[in-house]
Amino acid sequence: MSGSHANEYECEPVKGLPEKLPEGESMLWQGEPNWRPIANRAFHFNSLGIYFAALIALHLAYRLASGDAVANIVVGTAWQVALAATALGVVAMLGWAYARSTVYTVTNQRVVMRFGVALPMMVNIPWDLVESADIRRCKDGTGDIALTLKEDHKFSYMALWPFARPRHIKRVQPMLRGVADPDKVVAILAQTAQDKGWHERTERATATHQGAIGIPAAG
Repeated sequence: MSGSHANEYECEPVKGLPEKLPEGESMLWQGEPNWRPIANRAFHFNSLGIYFAALIALHLAYRLASGDAVANIVVGTAWQVALAATALGVVAMLGWAYARSTVYTVTNQRVVMRFGVALPMMVNIPWDLVESADIRRCKDGTGDIALTLKEDHKFSYMALWPFARPRHIKRVQPMLRGVADPDKVVAILAQTAQDKGWHERTERATATHQGAIGIPAAG
Protein backbone atom coordinates (compact mmCIF):
# COMPACT_ATOMS: atom_id res chain seq x y z
CA MET A 1 0.00 0.00 0.00
CA SER A 2 1.35 3.36 -0.94
CA GLY A 3 0.27 6.92 -0.28
CA SER A 4 0.75 10.12 -2.24
CA HIS A 5 0.64 13.60 -0.76
CA ALA A 6 2.19 15.85 -3.44
CA ASN A 7 -0.19 17.94 -5.56
CA GLU A 8 -2.89 15.36 -4.89
CA TYR A 9 -3.68 13.51 -8.17
CA GLU A 10 -2.43 15.99 -10.76
CA CYS A 11 0.95 14.27 -11.10
CA GLU A 12 -0.49 10.87 -12.03
CA PRO A 13 1.05 9.67 -15.31
CA VAL A 14 -2.13 7.65 -15.88
CA LYS A 15 -5.42 8.46 -14.17
CA GLY A 16 -5.84 6.31 -11.07
CA LEU A 17 -2.38 4.74 -11.33
CA PRO A 18 0.96 5.60 -9.69
CA GLU A 19 2.88 5.01 -12.94
CA LYS A 20 2.44 3.96 -16.53
CA LEU A 21 1.57 0.32 -16.97
CA PRO A 22 4.64 -1.83 -17.62
CA GLU A 23 4.98 -3.87 -20.78
CA GLY A 24 2.71 -6.89 -20.71
CA GLU A 25 0.15 -5.31 -18.36
CA SER A 26 -3.09 -4.01 -19.83
CA MET A 27 -6.04 -2.15 -18.35
CA LEU A 28 -9.26 -4.17 -18.42
CA TRP A 29 -11.59 -1.74 -16.69
CA GLN A 30 -11.53 1.57 -14.88
CA GLY A 31 -14.36 3.32 -13.10
CA GLU A 32 -15.38 5.70 -10.36
CA PRO A 33 -17.99 5.06 -7.66
CA ASN A 34 -21.35 6.77 -7.53
CA TRP A 35 -21.43 9.27 -4.66
CA ARG A 36 -24.90 8.31 -3.42
CA PRO A 37 -23.97 4.74 -2.41
CA ILE A 38 -20.87 6.10 -0.67
CA ALA A 39 -22.98 8.60 1.28
CA ASN A 40 -25.63 6.03 2.12
CA ARG A 41 -23.71 2.82 2.75
CA ALA A 42 -20.50 4.26 4.17
CA PHE A 43 -21.85 7.34 5.96
CA HIS A 44 -25.44 6.10 6.53
CA PHE A 45 -27.19 9.09 4.93
CA ASN A 46 -30.61 7.42 4.70
CA SER A 47 -30.47 6.06 8.25
CA LEU A 48 -29.53 9.47 9.61
CA GLY A 49 -32.37 11.05 7.65
CA ILE A 50 -34.87 8.63 9.18
CA TYR A 51 -33.39 9.22 12.64
CA PHE A 52 -33.65 13.00 12.37
CA ALA A 53 -37.18 12.80 10.95
CA ALA A 54 -38.29 10.58 13.84
CA LEU A 55 -36.77 12.92 16.43
CA ILE A 56 -38.42 15.97 14.87
CA ALA A 57 -41.79 14.19 14.61
CA LEU A 58 -41.66 13.08 18.25
CA HIS A 59 -40.69 16.55 19.43
CA LEU A 60 -43.44 18.12 17.32
CA ALA A 61 -46.04 15.70 18.69
CA TYR A 62 -44.93 16.42 22.25
CA ARG A 63 -45.13 20.19 21.75
CA LEU A 64 -48.59 19.93 20.20
CA ALA A 65 -49.83 17.68 23.00
CA SER A 66 -48.46 20.14 25.56
CA GLY A 67 -50.52 22.95 24.06
CA ASP A 68 -47.58 25.20 23.19
CA ALA A 69 -48.20 28.27 21.07
CA VAL A 70 -48.06 27.65 17.34
CA ALA A 71 -45.36 30.30 16.90
CA ASN A 72 -43.11 28.60 19.46
CA ILE A 73 -43.66 25.22 17.83
CA VAL A 74 -42.78 26.60 14.39
CA VAL A 75 -39.59 28.24 15.68
CA GLY A 76 -38.53 25.14 17.62
CA THR A 77 -39.19 22.84 14.67
CA ALA A 78 -37.44 25.16 12.22
CA TRP A 79 -34.10 25.10 14.01
CA GLN A 80 -34.29 21.31 14.36
CA VAL A 81 -34.95 20.95 10.63
CA ALA A 82 -32.08 23.33 9.87
CA LEU A 83 -29.72 21.36 12.11
CA ALA A 84 -30.75 18.05 10.51
CA ALA A 85 -30.36 19.50 7.02
CA THR A 86 -26.89 20.78 7.87
CA ALA A 87 -25.79 17.39 9.23
CA LEU A 88 -27.17 15.56 6.19
CA GLY A 89 -25.52 18.09 3.92
CA VAL A 90 -22.15 17.38 5.53
CA VAL A 91 -22.67 13.64 5.08
CA ALA A 92 -23.65 14.12 1.43
CA MET A 93 -20.57 16.26 0.85
CA LEU A 94 -18.36 13.58 2.38
CA GLY A 95 -19.87 10.98 0.08
CA TRP A 96 -19.38 13.25 -2.93
CA ALA A 97 -15.79 14.11 -1.96
CA TYR A 98 -14.79 10.47 -1.48
CA ALA A 99 -16.45 9.42 -4.73
CA ARG A 100 -14.78 12.26 -6.63
CA SER A 101 -11.33 11.29 -5.32
CA THR A 102 -11.74 7.56 -5.99
CA VAL A 103 -10.76 5.57 -9.06
CA TYR A 104 -10.88 1.77 -9.37
CA THR A 105 -8.61 0.15 -11.95
CA VAL A 106 -8.54 -3.52 -12.95
CA THR A 107 -5.65 -4.81 -15.05
CA ASN A 108 -4.63 -8.30 -16.06
CA GLN A 109 -2.10 -8.24 -13.20
CA ARG A 110 -3.75 -6.39 -10.30
CA VAL A 111 -6.50 -4.25 -8.85
CA VAL A 112 -5.62 -0.65 -7.98
CA MET A 113 -7.71 1.52 -5.68
CA ARG A 114 -6.97 5.23 -5.52
CA PHE A 115 -8.93 7.15 -2.90
CA GLY A 116 -8.71 9.63 -0.07
CA VAL A 117 -9.78 13.20 0.62
CA ALA A 118 -7.44 14.58 3.28
CA LEU A 119 -4.89 11.76 2.87
CA PRO A 120 -4.73 10.44 -0.72
CA MET A 121 -3.87 6.74 -0.89
CA MET A 122 -3.01 4.26 -3.63
CA VAL A 123 -3.57 0.55 -2.96
CA ASN A 124 -2.12 -2.09 -5.31
CA ILE A 125 -3.53 -5.62 -5.00
CA PRO A 126 -1.78 -8.18 -7.25
CA TRP A 127 -4.03 -11.00 -8.43
CA ASP A 128 -1.71 -13.55 -6.81
CA LEU A 129 -2.88 -12.25 -3.41
CA VAL A 130 -6.60 -12.61 -4.18
CA GLU A 131 -8.54 -15.71 -3.16
CA SER A 132 -12.04 -14.65 -4.17
CA ALA A 133 -14.27 -11.74 -5.06
CA ASP A 134 -17.69 -11.32 -3.46
CA ILE A 135 -20.40 -9.08 -4.89
CA ARG A 136 -23.29 -7.42 -3.11
CA ARG A 137 -25.91 -6.08 -5.52
CA CYS A 138 -28.02 -3.25 -4.16
CA LYS A 139 -31.50 -1.97 -4.97
CA ASP A 140 -30.11 1.24 -6.48
CA GLY A 141 -28.45 -0.79 -9.24
CA THR A 142 -24.92 -0.37 -7.90
CA GLY A 143 -22.82 -3.01 -6.20
CA ASP A 144 -20.00 -3.52 -3.73
CA ILE A 145 -17.22 -5.95 -4.69
CA ALA A 146 -15.06 -7.22 -1.82
CA LEU A 147 -11.74 -9.00 -2.39
CA THR A 148 -10.75 -11.78 0.00
CA LEU A 149 -6.97 -11.90 0.28
CA LYS A 150 -4.67 -14.71 1.31
CA GLU A 151 -4.41 -15.00 5.07
CA ASP A 152 -0.72 -14.11 5.14
CA HIS A 153 -1.37 -10.71 3.55
CA LYS A 154 -3.05 -8.10 5.73
CA PHE A 155 -4.31 -4.55 5.29
CA SER A 156 -5.22 -1.97 7.89
CA TYR A 157 -8.99 -1.57 8.24
CA MET A 158 -8.66 2.09 9.21
CA ALA A 159 -6.31 2.83 6.30
CA LEU A 160 -8.74 1.31 3.80
CA TRP A 161 -11.98 2.74 5.24
CA PRO A 162 -14.49 3.46 3.76
CA PHE A 163 -13.28 0.98 1.14
CA ALA A 164 -12.98 -1.95 3.54
CA ARG A 165 -15.78 -4.50 3.85
CA PRO A 166 -17.82 -3.66 6.97
CA ARG A 167 -17.45 -5.88 10.04
CA HIS A 168 -14.48 -7.78 8.57
CA ILE A 169 -11.83 -6.36 10.86
CA LYS A 170 -9.80 -9.47 11.70
CA ARG A 171 -9.36 -10.40 8.04
CA VAL A 172 -9.70 -7.11 6.20
CA GLN A 173 -11.20 -7.20 2.72
CA PRO A 174 -10.60 -4.29 0.31
CA MET A 175 -13.91 -3.34 -1.30
CA LEU A 176 -14.82 -1.55 -4.51
CA ARG A 177 -17.81 0.31 -3.12
CA GLY A 178 -20.59 1.86 -5.19
CA VAL A 179 -19.65 0.33 -8.56
CA ALA A 180 -22.17 1.55 -11.15
CA ASP A 181 -22.13 -1.66 -13.25
CA PRO A 182 -21.07 -4.44 -10.86
CA ASP A 183 -22.01 -7.33 -13.13
CA LYS A 184 -19.70 -6.03 -15.84
CA VAL A 185 -16.81 -5.84 -13.39
CA VAL A 186 -17.53 -9.32 -12.02
CA ALA A 187 -17.54 -10.69 -15.57
CA ILE A 188 -14.13 -9.11 -16.14
CA LEU A 189 -12.81 -10.66 -12.93
CA ALA A 190 -14.12 -14.07 -13.93
CA GLN A 191 -12.62 -13.75 -17.41
CA THR A 192 -9.28 -12.73 -15.90
CA ALA A 193 -9.31 -15.82 -13.71
CA GLN A 194 -10.10 -18.01 -16.70
CA ASP A 195 -7.42 -16.40 -18.86
CA LYS A 196 -4.83 -17.06 -16.19
CA GLY A 197 -5.81 -20.71 -16.00
CA TRP A 198 -7.27 -20.37 -12.52
CA HIS A 199 -10.29 -22.31 -11.38
CA GLU A 200 -13.45 -20.23 -11.53
CA ARG A 201 -16.37 -20.82 -9.19
CA THR A 202 -19.71 -19.05 -9.17
CA GLU A 203 -22.47 -19.35 -6.64
CA ARG A 204 -26.16 -18.66 -7.08
CA ALA A 205 -27.12 -15.26 -5.68
CA THR A 206 -28.85 -15.54 -2.32
CA ALA A 207 -31.88 -13.66 -1.09
CA THR A 208 -29.57 -10.84 -0.04
CA HIS A 209 -28.18 -10.62 -3.58
CA GLN A 210 -24.76 -11.94 -2.67
CA GLY A 211 -22.55 -13.81 -5.14
CA ALA A 212 -18.99 -15.06 -5.22
CA ILE A 213 -16.27 -15.80 -7.72
CA GLY A 214 -13.40 -17.93 -6.50
CA ILE A 215 -10.02 -16.82 -7.87
CA PRO A 216 -7.28 -18.95 -6.32
CA ALA A 217 -3.73 -18.31 -7.46
CA ALA A 218 -2.20 -20.56 -10.05
CA GLY A 219 -0.13 -23.43 -8.84
